[in-house]
Amino acid sequence: MKRREIAIIGGGPAGLMAADVLSRLDHSVTVYDSMPTVGRKFLLAGKSGLNITHAEDYVHFATRFGSASDRLRPALDAFTPNDVRTWAAELGTETFVGSSGRVFPKVMKASPLLRAWLRRLEARGVRVLTRHRWSGFDDGGYVFETPEGRTIVHCDAALLALGGASWPRLGSDAGWLPLLRDRGVEINDFRPANCGFDIAWSETFRERFAGEPLKSVTAASDAGVFPGEFVVTRHGIEGSLVYAHASSLRDELERNGEAALVLDLVPGRTVERLAHDLARQHGKASFSNRLRKAAGLAGVKAALVREMAPAAPHADPRHLAGLIKALPIPVLRPRPIAEAISSAGGVRLDAINDDYMLKALPGVFVAGEMLDWEAPTGGYLLTACFATGRAAARWIEAWLQR
Repeated sequence: MKRREIAIIGGGPAGLMAADVLSRLDHSVTVYDSMPTVGRKFLLAGKSGLNITHAEDYVHFATRFGSASDRLRPALDAFTPNDVRTWAAELGTETFVGSSGRVFPKVMKASPLLRAWLRRLEARGVRVLTRHRWSGFDDGGYVFETPEGRTIVHCDAALLALGGASWPRLGSDAGWLPLLRDRGVEINDFRPANCGFDIAWSETFRERFAGEPLKSVTAASDAGVFPGEFVVTRHGIEGSLVYAHASSLRDELERNGEAALVLDLVPGRTVERLAHDLARQHGKASFSNRLRKAAGLAGVKAALVREMAPAAPHADPRHLAGLIKALPIPVLRPRPIAEAISSAGGVRLDAINDDYMLKALPGVFVAGEMLDWEAPTGGYLLTACFATGRAAARWIEAWLQR
């Protein structure tokens, strides 16, 4: 029987996982990528340790994909966080669970895992063609712009795994969006996710505190209340605690034109206790000394109270305690999508069948961040990319068999 030709367009986690599955099934698999090397965003994530998945209870894990959770559930069920760890171990990368439940390779790098993965794919006959940028359809095939010129590839099935719109310098530039829209594929515009926000800092605060971390705080939004830390930047705020609230803040800005991240600067202390301690301070003490002695606030935390509530030095103890426990930080806008860790938007989930095939383009499947779903940082993004790539590959095999 003639081997089926399968084109995987995009060499990120979703595309490589699909190649991993399909190369076991005696198909001829070729991965095309526009960059000089594959897995560039994967490697960038690995610079901070490669948070590959999360060890929290799976029932809760599977809900962390917002409105797309139900749709992604079959793919996630077939490739759970435990399966991710087993897969990595098969490639020689042992993992461990950090104190926050995040799972990392013991070597704290992405490169050994990627190298072993590519060696396995090569041993199975998978071809990887870099500097091949997909530019559309023609003559029943897929057009690529290459260093040698324009070429058309014909295949029995294709998987598009071209990523979203964040980190365009690593290849995810959403250049594919008009190519699919022209063919009738319904796509939601991309928006930043897991991103920082601009804030109207005063020049004095910006110059003095840009780069300073705020540690041991909790933050609240419509997304919930979470502990953590973040960093003051010249533009606004960045960091893991901000990212946990990013989608909620972004959506509230879009709905109402305004939004605020509400900080508790002294978690673990009640308003009543804080008000009592503030009231005990000498009336002639400076505002800085009152905050330091009564609330343990100094440096950037104390300055933030003054920045966000200029009248705070004159507030009565009860009101000041309320501010310290629930200080609103109004956000102006998300940082540009090119800076975001990930993006929301993409191919609408109702534009694909249950088998990840585009309704408008039979034989063309989609996986990874091209699809309209989002998740917080913490290993959820990578796991869903792996899982959807794997699911699409299995559906490609079923479609070819039919």
